[in-house]
Amino acid sequence: MSQSLATVAYLGAAILFILSLGGLSNPETSRRGNLLGMVGMALAVLATVFGPRVSPSGMAWIVGALAIGGGIGLYAARVVKMTQMPELVALMHSLVGLAACLVGFASYVDTAVPLTGVEKTIHEVEIYVGILIGAITFSGSLIAFGKLNGRIGGKPLLLPARHWLNLVALLVVIWFGKEFLAAPDVQSGMVPLIVMTVIALLFGIHMVMAIGGADMPVVVSMLNSYSGWAAAATGFMLSNDLLIVTGALVGSSGAILSYIMCNAMNRNFISVIAGGFGGGAPAKKAAGGQPAEPQGEVVPVSSQEAAELLRQSKEVVIVPGYGMAVAQAQHTVFEITQTLREQGVNVRFAIHPVAGRMPGHMNVLLAEAKVPYDIVMEMDEINDDFPDTDVAIVIGANDIVNPSAAEDPDSPIAGMPVLEVWKAKTSIVMKRSMASGYAGVDNPLFYKENNRMLFGDAKKMLDEVLGALKG
Repeated sequence: MSQSLATVAYLGAAILFILSLGGLSNPETSRRGNLLGMVGMALAVLATVFGPRVSPSGMAWIVGALAIGGGIGLYAARVVKMTQMPELVALMHSLVGLAACLVGFASYVDTAVPLTGVEKTIHEVEIYVGILIGAITFSGSLIAFGKLNGRIGGKPLLLPARHWLNLVALLVVIWFGKEFLAAPDVQSGMVPLIVMTVIALLFGIHMVMAIGGADMPVVVSMLNSYSGWAAAATGFMLSNDLLIVTGALVGSSGAILSYIMCNAMNRNFISVIAGGFGGGAPAKKAAGGQPAEPQGEVVPVSSQEAAELLRQSKEVVIVPGYGMAVAQAQHTVFEITQTLREQGVNVRFAIHPVAGRMPGHMNVLLAEAKVPYDIVMEMDEINDDFPDTDVAIVIGANDIVNPSAAEDPDSPIAGMPVLEVWKAKTSIVMKRSMASGYAGVDNPLFYKENNRMLFGDAKKMLDEVLGALKG
């Protein structure tokens, strides 16, 4: 394949990637968006493999790598559960960061094309910045993976003077960058490059460890942005226009998504990076310094009683959360929705932007269960309808329905927009226990007079509710 043909193929792939992002912006066109992205990636891979920059002697290595990587990807796609998608995404981000680091080191030691003057300086800046972003993305994504799958606790790790540590690390990286650019040969430049890489890896670990559980959805989108910029840096190092364009698309879209999610949590991006949120709220003190008792009593309800409340309703809003994902209850939820709609009940879903462990987590689960797109509503679309709702049923969500955000100015989540389910005539919260949510903040919703608690595994309880509705 000639260079001109490869360039045209890259241009076509870039257009397909842009159309793919456009398709993914709407649930009804998301399948088409995914298909366009797959076609674009296949075109890009073929143009690279059969392009003029790959020698026939290296073809066997590339085909072997494609077979191994494709096999691992296919296996992961078949065995990974929907509940594991957030940590899988974080793990994929780490691989992009690792690739950027490896390409950076390979580009630096490669002397096949000698560069001098300004060209050499620009190329070394690209290498230094690319490895820096890649190392932060790699280690940060691994920590996010550990937090999302529970191997690392959700509490933030707040080291003394952590911001000063970060500032010192930044200054050291800048100083070693100066030393790297001034190095007379590869051997001399390798020392500052390795030192910077180690600092970047430690910074990535420290940055994500300091971020609490409540901010993890933002962290996932933030790392998505980092991986895009790492890919763009790789494109500059390899002089690959498509990698630059694709990385810029991923980086900018991830940054925009992070901004949107920060707004949804009434947080700013800097405060998320600074970390500390999600470590658990300090216990409130009553008069005399004793811990304050919850106001009200918890009213448990059986699955049969919950089914009767739903049957007698005209307006029902279902709020899914991570507990629904863990229990794999989305298909039962869809059956309940169908049954209620057949009985004349208007059923809708309310989705909070940060429900679950990654952006769009609940939307993906509901789409998998074939829930119609037109009854899945965003928070801003449905929040005003809760006063006219007969029953709001919360399935495994906690922080996103916490009235403390609106009613308690001293709460750690004060000001965070939440789904106001407590304004419904009756709310039913499905949980395994009275434990606080991922943010570690107690939820007064449980003690509201119009709230009922349905304790137990979400899948088991929903199966019982479905049986009672059909019976």
